Amino acid sequence: MNGDLPEKVLRALRALATRRVTIECDRMPFIFENVPLRKILNWILVEASILVKPEKPWGWPTHVQVEPTTGCNLKCVLCPVTEGLERPQRHMELRIFQKIIDELGHHLFIILLWDWGEPFLNPSIYDMISAARKRRIGVISSTNGHVFATGDHAERLVHSGIDYIIVAVDGVTQATYEQYRQGGDLAIVKAGIKRIVEARRALHSKTPLIDLRFIVMRHNEHEIPHLKELARSLEVDALTLRALCTYDDGEYCVTEADGTAFVPENPAYQPFKLDPRRQSRIRRDTNPCKVLWNNPAIHSDGKVFPCSFDPHGRNALGDLSESNFRDIWWGPGYGALRRKFRSDYRQLSLCRDCTYAFEGGAMGEERDREAYFFDHESESIAL
Repeated sequence: MNGDLPEKVLRALRALATRRVTIECDRMPFIFENVPLRKILNWILVEASILVKPEKPWGWPTHVQVEPTTGCNLKCVLCPVTEGLERPQRHMELRIFQKIIDELGHHLFIILLWDWGEPFLNPSIYDMISAARKRRIGVISSTNGHVFATGDHAERLVHSGIDYIIVAVDGVTQATYEQYRQGGDLAIVKAGIKRIVEARRALHSKTPLIDLRFIVMRHNEHEIPHLKELARSLEVDALTLRALCTYDDGEYCVTEADGTAFVPENPAYQPFKLDPRRQSRIRRDTNPCKVLWNNPAIHSDGKVFPCSFDPHGRNALGDLSESNFRDIWWGPGYGALRRKFRSDYRQLSLCRDCTYAFEGGAMGEERDREAYFFDHESESIAL
């Protein structure tokens, strides 16, 4: 049925015996100790259901992507926020986030606390993180890093208990960095990272682990040889080089023409495998995406979506302001979507043009072409 089935069975048995679960998310390993039995059993059921993709999932989500805000302080070139979202700019209210925690908390392992917008512009962001950590839910977020250079943001981040934070730094020099992160200041980002490192040290905390994220593009690929030096100078814990996402149709607003100018020349960092004759993307017969069974996305207004590939909010499956999550997750809208996906994902514009639909493409950690982990005394450390 699936090549990794034996490994999944072994992992499940090991988790039941040790009450210990390790989950890699965005190349970051989360290790959960003394996990309640019902949480482990739910995780096993979800992983099993992914293999057969039933219309009604066998368990609650183990992951959830939560959007703290649609606002941003930068104008990144290919971002839908820069182009203009088809929905109002707003922050998620703390009560909506608390409802997510209350309804899903017994089953969740990880919250990915970002989607469209800069998460740390939401004034309640640290309360959100703390609420999740009190429920022993792992939290990872992604940021452009600017807010941490001033005020007490760095200290509040460390106090919140967040596990991992990704800081987007797509250039070693300001001239390169600002070509994509328009309106951004590399010196401010570096100062923000140093503030987090200093706050972590002063508060005797091991977290958050900091991942320096470099999206490889044509204008910055020449700076790759200097990245390790930059990472060490900033005392971050990880460095990841990620392939750029480009789309031509569907829900994402970037066009092929817009994206092509940014695709790097080095094939090792290009987003997709290409047909050697036509030099075009190779469509997969079966889309390997699994988020319909383990990882919904919840926008800042509390509406539930099948994934993060819908920045404009055109495919809502329910609203947490009006319904509980159980009714949405096992409801007819989600069921119909799963049924169509399983029979032929190309029926769905949301899935037909997603990067998962093409050889070499992915939305998550599969886009990472290289990853390095540092402890600043030896070359690397396994987290």
